[in-house]
Formats: sequence, structure tokens, C-alpha cells
Amino acid sequence: MKIVIKNAWILTMNEQMEQFPNGYIITAEERILDVGSMESMPNDITYDQCIDAKGAILLPGMVNTHTHIGMIPFRSLGDDYPDRLRRFLFPLENECMNEQLAYASAKYAIAEMQLAGVTTFFDMYYFEQQLAEAAEEMHSRGILAETVIDSVTVDVPEPMGGLQYAQRFIPKWQENSRIQASVAPHAPYSNTIEVLQQADALSKRYDVPWMMHVSEMDFEMDKFRNERNQSPIEFLEDIGVLSSRLVAAHCILLSDHDIELLKKYDVKVAHCIGANTKSAKGVARVRDLLSAGIAVGLGTDGPSSGNTLDLFSQMRLFANFHKTYLRDRSAFPADEIVRLATIGGANVLGMQKQIGSIEAGKQADFILVETDSVNMYPIFDPYSALVYSANAGNVSDVFIAGKQVVAGKKLVDFDEVQLRAELAEAMEQCRFKTKALKAME
Repeated sequence: MKIVIKNAWILTMNEQMEQFPNGYIITAEERILDVGSMESMPNDITYDQCIDAKGAILLPGMVNTHTHIGMIPFRSLGDDYPDRLRRFLFPLENECMNEQLAYASAKYAIAEMQLAGVTTFFDMYYFEQQLAEAAEEMHSRGILAETVIDSVTVDVPEPMGGLQYAQRFIPKWQENSRIQASVAPHAPYSNTIEVLQQADALSKRYDVPWMMHVSEMDFEMDKFRNERNQSPIEFLEDIGVLSSRLVAAHCILLSDHDIELLKKYDVKVAHCIGANTKSAKGVARVRDLLSAGIAVGLGTDGPSSGNTLDLFSQMRLFANFHKTYLRDRSAFPADEIVRLATIGGANVLGMQKQIGSIEAGKQADFILVETDSVNMYPIFDPYSALVYSANAGNVSDVFIAGKQVVAGKKLVDFDEVQLRAELAEAMEQCRFKTKALKAME
């Protein structure tokens, strides 16, 4: 199917940061065929569908580099309580989470992301086979990684059994064009050296990125300093698992030497400004990471941590926190922040040759942000409008691999009300809300 979109303000996010204030894009099947200004659009184009963007901003689909889509049922639970994870999340997760709930949560989370212009995500949770099936069904693009941790979990009967799960899970998705399966050790402190090395080897064997929470917690830093006189990053280098395939989530607490090691091994960083600051953990040294040439992308973390799965909120939080942290209003111009949400995230996931910019030959993953709403006028700089004015509700149309999944701010193939009803039913079957409220007493 050939689609033409005309009269769009196109931000290509390519290496030259080209933009076409009145432009067109042509796609066929899964790929972009052509992009340019309306003045140069061929007159003899044949197409199956033509969309008049009417001045909407067209940009690459956004990339959420770190999330936990199975955690929707825990959103807004104990947000302001200390030790929320151990007090509420872990006990309720162990008691209530199952295949059905994880699957329903995944579909609801993917719907939220698509409606907000997120076309690709890197997930880390349990029941990842069911989550991958949900992503495939909803025509999303993503990496789904099974968590490995030193305790019994909701989907494996033995500590660190997620590794064996991943060994079975990854090969099943090797031939899929949009879905990759992977492995995600929870953290350096919650796995053995042998398991971390095996996870790295599994990632290398199947040539897929893998993920881990790294340098996120104060107790984590103290543990490695007291027991090994190392930082977590130094420890991971010592055991030989730092590589360009590793996506290190958070990386809030980094030394200069840690940054040097991340650069040396081309480790990628998923930066979750919303969740990091909500939990009062700190502001990561992103300017130093980028100055060192380290790939950084934006992530939301799970909906139980950051409460939202859209990157518009993350872009604005990023701007506000980093400018304040650096005491520099000019730090991180808006175009740099939009890069982090698009091609920057693609670089983190190793997908920069397929997605992240509007260029001929790349996958047709792109979104339109309408400019008719009251919050979108006037626009002097489209990047500034996206970071400081726009919100997820301004996303009007979303395409993934050439297929339109959102049209006119509505899902094309799914009903939001039905997805919510399915999630509510899955939660009710374990009396989730009752147990959650009781836990908060």
C-alpha cells in the first residue's frame, strides 16, 4: 500500500537535522520511499491513500528505551510512601500477577504509548512471552526482555530462573521483523557473576540488546564500594560483561571513571528523568555522558514508577530538571531533547539504521502532532513546541512499519474502552484493588 502525506511540517531528525516546513512523505508497505518539500513533490504520484496533514508536525516515532509494561495495575499505588517497592509492589506482584493480567496490562500500556506517539519500546518484566504476543497483536515495535533476579518470581519457580526462560523465549522471535526477545538481569547486586556472564553470552549469541538497572540506588553503590572497592560499572567491567549490546538503565550515580568505561565499551544508557526524580534518587550526568559520545535515550520506567508512558512528559521534565541542575537555561536546546526521544533512543536500542529518522529506505515509523489545539499556537520553533507546549493528547496519527495504528487520536484496530474493561476484569479476578487498599492501611 502506497501512502502520501502532504502539507506537513516535517522534522527528519537525520544527521543534518533537515526540516521541511511544508513537506511531504511517501511510504510503501513498511518503508519510507521519499521525503521533501511540497515544491519538489512529483506530480505523477500514484497512491492508495493521501492524507492532508494541514500543518501538523511530522516526526519519527518516539522510542521508550526503558519500561515495564506489565506494571499498569500498580499505577498510583503508594506513590508517596517510602520503600514503596518492598511494601506494596513486590508483595502484590507476587500474589496477583499472572499471564492474563500481564497480557491485559501490556495491551493497555501499548495503547497508551501508541496514542502518545511511542512506536518502539524496550520492556523488562515477567511473562514476556505474553507481553511479546500483545506487542505483535497491536502492531508495535519493541524489545521484550525477561527479568532475571535472585528470588522466585511470578513466572519462574526458582531464583534466577528467568535465564532459562530467556533461553527458551529468545529463539521464538528471531524471525519477527518488529519484535525482538531478550534477557534482563534485574541489577548487578541481585544476580550472581555467573548469571550475569551467561546473560551477556546469551545476548551475544542471538545478537540482541540486553538490559539491566545499573548505578541507580544508594545502597547499591555502598554495597559494591564496601565489598569490592568498586562501583557497579567497574564491577561489570571486571567480570567482562560491558559491551555495545548492554543498555544500562538509570545510571544516576556515576563517577568520571564510570563514564570513561561506558564510553570505552560503547554501553548505551536509558535515562528515566521522571521516575528518577519522583523517587528522589537524583539527576544523572547526561550532559557529561553525551559529551563523552555515549548514546543516551529517554525512558519512562514502569507506570508504577513514573506513572506515565509518554515521552512528551519526559522531554519537559528533562528540560526543567537538567537546566536547573546545571543552572543553565541554555543547556539542552529543544532540538537536542527531541533527538533523545527519537534517533537517540534508536541508537540506544541499536536500531538507528531502521528507525529514528525520516529518511528514504527506513521503516515507516512516524507520528503527526496536530497544531490546531489552543496549546499549539503560535509556533516559532517546532522543536520548542514539542518540548514545552505539546502533550500526548496532541498526537493525532501514528504509523508503525507503514501501518496506521492511530488515526484522529483514536486507535485504529482496538477500542480503548474494551482494553480497559479487559484489564479491569483481569485485576478483579485476583481482587487486586481490595488487596492493594488493604496493604495501604
